Amino acid sequence: MSYPIDLSGRVALVTGASSGLGQQFAKTLARAGAAVALAGRRAERLKTLRAEIESTGGDAHVVHLDVTDVASIRSAVAHTETELGTIDILINNSGVSTTQKLVDVTEDDYDFIFNTNTRGAFFVAQEVGKRMLARARGSAPGTFTGGRIVNVASMAGLRVLSQIGVYAMSKAAVVHMTRSMALEWGKFGINVNAICPGYIDTEINHHHWQTEAGKRLVDMLPRKRVGQPQDLDTALLMLCANESHFINGAIIQADDGFGV
Repeated sequence: MSYPIDLSGRVALVTGASSGLGQQFAKTLARAGAAVALAGRRAERLKTLRAEIESTGGDAHVVHLDVTDVASIRSAVAHTETELGTIDILINNSGVSTTQKLVDVTEDDYDFIFNTNTRGAFFVAQEVGKRMLARARGSAPGTFTGGRIVNVASMAGLRVLSQIGVYAMSKAAVVHMTRSMALEWGKFGINVNAICPGYIDTEINHHHWQTEAGKRLVDMLPRKRVGQPQDLDTALLMLCANESHFINGAIIQADDGFGV
């Protein structure tokens, strides 16, 4: 007996969709039947992803978004709802990092990380949340009241790791932001949860796992392996499903046991 998760008729906005986890999340949601807005700054990569999704029968649209610019956030959300309809699902995925000791962090380094990972994530969720709240209150049209917001945090937000202290701080803030939003918006049927991935092999870090430092890190992991982007599909779909109305404020560690 199968239990498919069907997101047909739902509209999903995925930030940071041009690569890595965002790209995988967008393809996964499209396969489940959602119309997906691919949001990011690298338009050509987003167009390539759109073509890939459409070639398999999915529905995808490209939306320019710079999460460090609140005006861009508002424009992207408005454009998505004009093109696709009201946003039912937000995958708040955009993120950046640097690798350095805390004593070497400059103001620019700090702002680079926090402006995207924390400030950007907050204002994207706020803009989408405002529209979900308006529909739930009956002051805006929409066939689906409530919604699903999935913030992509990190195991580093739960367990501090060397050399990425500011990144860890920014993702710890996302974890707490998730709980705050879940508390305030849950009564309106808006479920806000977070996924905290562990080490995942993406194009950004793929070369690192072949280095001596990367191999030493893998050897420290419980099962001596890094994950693949598709390893997060099940958690993502569970949190986005219509049936997941009882899951709110959850912080899901998807790290192969590293945080235990």
